[in-house]
Amino acid sequence: MSGTELPTRRSSLRALAVLTLINLLNYLDRYVVSAIAPDLKGAPLALSDQQLGWLMSAFMLVYMLAAPVFGALGDRGSRTRPIAVGVFLWSLATVLSGVAGNYPQLLGGRALVGIGEAAYVAIAPALLADCFPVSGRGRVYSVLNMAIPVGSALGYVVGGLVSHHYGWRAAFFVAGAPGMLLAAWVLRLPDPRRGVQDSLAAGDTRCGAGNEIPAAASSPTGPVATYWSLLRRGPYMLVVLGYAAYTFALGGLAFWMPTFLERMRGIPAVQATTGFGAIVVVTGFLGTFAGGWLGDYWLRFSRQAYLWMSGWITLLAVPCAFVALTAPEPSVYYPAIVAAELLLFMSTGPINAALVNIVSPMERASAVALSMFTIHLLGDVPSPVLIGHLSDLSSLGNAVLIVPIAVAVCGAVWLIAAKVSGAASASATAATRG
Repeated sequence: MSGTELPTRRSSLRALAVLTLINLLNYLDRYVVSAIAPDLKGAPLALSDQQLGWLMSAFMLVYMLAAPVFGALGDRGSRTRPIAVGVFLWSLATVLSGVAGNYPQLLGGRALVGIGEAAYVAIAPALLADCFPVSGRGRVYSVLNMAIPVGSALGYVVGGLVSHHYGWRAAFFVAGAPGMLLAAWVLRLPDPRRGVQDSLAAGDTRCGAGNEIPAAASSPTGPVATYWSLLRRGPYMLVVLGYAAYTFALGGLAFWMPTFLERMRGIPAVQATTGFGAIVVVTGFLGTFAGGWLGDYWLRFSRQAYLWMSGWITLLAVPCAFVALTAPEPSVYYPAIVAAELLLFMSTGPINAALVNIVSPMERASAVALSMFTIHLLGDVPSPVLIGHLSDLSSLGNAVLIVPIAVAVCGAVWLIAAKVSGAASASATAATRG
């Protein structure tokens, strides 16, 4: 179905359902490794903590480096085929991880998972942008990203239960097998003409986030030229840099919050982990869902609604995060944790919609890929290490206070992006009319 002018609503919803299910498996696969880590330390592999850490680091490194390659492919030719190949590759690599006889084989399997997941994550948002109207993209990306907390939680639960009853190898089999079946289904999804929904919405080359696309950017160019053009584009880079600060904060909280609750608040380890995990799942699901609907509602009043809303809601999370990390009483810090996480997750759908809307339909996969690379490089890759380093220098209680600072930076940068994007759109409109 590649190159169709306008997909039917039914085929578009099918695409959203399949890609959301794949996203759930994407995060289930990532967190299965964390769930079975204790078993990997036993026979026959007997991995050290450092080797366990490298399983995630190798995945993330390859994932980041592969993203720009698949971003370029996703803007040229079929989008369903690279996604299908990527899903099949990471699923096969996960299954093969279950038969690994030594550490290098397991490490290689996790690296291959990074390649496959990069193909999906870079291209799927661009494909969905051409399946749904501009006015509904906040909800679309909210549905897609609601799979993240659910998949992450299932990774812990499924991985832990299967590993306990049948061994860690079976956990890899269960995590990988469904994706191999879904890969074939991806080939039957619609692959509309790039920009077809944007043309219907505006009748010109403008995107819903309010940025006027230069004519040169509306036509395919070489990958290097595309990435260089994106790096020099102010509104886009502001969105990405704000997203990096956002990812820095969420990555730091995800890694250190259970330890913080145990060490600084005296909560038992199991209770701290399960309690915070439950908060993340519930707030992630509800916040992501609510944020998408609110973003689409406010889009009626401003073309920069996704950015304005994300910026202000993120700034509202700053005092909540500060109270969550400083209040000594559970009756205070637990509600503050819930409020902070809920507000942070509300930005997920709108900011991803803003990201794809602010660039040309011909370069959206590249824009998503460059964003992926940047937010991980500056966000959740360094944040756990930096917080740990600050904790060694002072205390964990002081170190985690960098999180509200990152949240404040994120909100401020997104508000600046909204203002700059609106000014650029107004100037372009005036020039066109003149």
